[in-house]
Amino acid sequence: MDYYLLVLSVLWCALVAWLIWRAIRQQGGIRQLAPCPIDAALAPDIAIIIPARDERENIGPCLKSLLAQEYPRNRLRVVVVDDESSDGTAEIVAEMARLDSRITLLSTPPLPPGWKGKVNGCCTGARAVPAKIQWLCFLDADMRAQPQAIAGAVQCALAEKLDLLSLAPRHELGSFAERLMLPCGHYLLAVTQDIRRIQTPESKEVIATGQFMLLRRAAYDDIGGHAAVCSDICEDLQLARLMKWSGHRVMLHDGSKLLSTRMYTGWRTLWPGFAKNLVDMVGGPLRTVLMAFAAVAVSWAAVLLPAFDLYAAANGSTLAAVATIPAALGALAAFALHIAGSRHFGIPFWYGLIFPVGYTAGAVMALDSLRWRL
Repeated sequence: MDYYLLVLSVLWCALVAWLIWRAIRQQGGIRQLAPCPIDAALAPDIAIIIPARDERENIGPCLKSLLAQEYPRNRLRVVVVDDESSDGTAEIVAEMARLDSRITLLSTPPLPPGWKGKVNGCCTGARAVPAKIQWLCFLDADMRAQPQAIAGAVQCALAEKLDLLSLAPRHELGSFAERLMLPCGHYLLAVTQDIRRIQTPESKEVIATGQFMLLRRAAYDDIGGHAAVCSDICEDLQLARLMKWSGHRVMLHDGSKLLSTRMYTGWRTLWPGFAKNLVDMVGGPLRTVLMAFAAVAVSWAAVLLPAFDLYAAANGSTLAAVATIPAALGALAAFALHIAGSRHFGIPFWYGLIFPVGYTAGAVMALDSLRWRL
């Protein structure tokens, strides 16, 4: 038994080192965009489309941040597509549209059979945009944009000859649920996806977020727009896949200096928000189950394995005493990584000390997502 503890402790330490190396290596796969101005003579026409349903708290600040963009006024318009909101979202948009002609308010038509609501809103907005407008930007209502966000994104897409540019925003975490779960989710994505390889044109895989998607109009129309992904729960990922599979250039960049968001406000919104599409994000039912159990086992090993080694060592086992060294090193590295992550997300350091609880809750959420899918 003591021999197995030593082997397990050494393997655990090696696994932690590999996971941390993999997570650090992913940083180079997503380039960070910085705010920058744009030459008015080179700025193309762009329409920002915001599908919204019951976004009373978000839609005003979102629109104000877009109207404050340092982008030629006559080349920027905002289309808000209201999906039968019952909280006054449409009224807020209507009042802002009365004060600024760049804003257009639309209502979604009846949902076609098999369609998802967000896709219906995106299609409605895209169809209403005049054909002369060369770029479409699909934006979630909970996003906030820095004044040079649109200019920076457009310049990047033009410089890199992209057909779809997706930007990952900075996440503002307020509640216990957000602070516990979102960092763990980011770590899982970092260690389970080879972002450098996925970002290459040769890869058939794709990584993107529907929170901010800037698309070249011609490429968007070429694949059939959002109508081509009308029944997909993760319509953003599937749209990016279709773009890439059709030969168009797709890229995800770090937009944390340009965009920010608070997606959820607690368990009540976070749980269904994640569970509805977690299976698709992870890569299918089997991979979801395997990742859930692996995340729980690896995270709790940081606590339990050194404890077992110390207990056996206290009972006179020399091998267990030796095993304590790699087990402790692996555990310290795991805790240090998550404490550093807490600092990155701007949350108290002690969230990095309870990360096994986060992965356990995430595993239950993953299984619930599988239940929903089945």
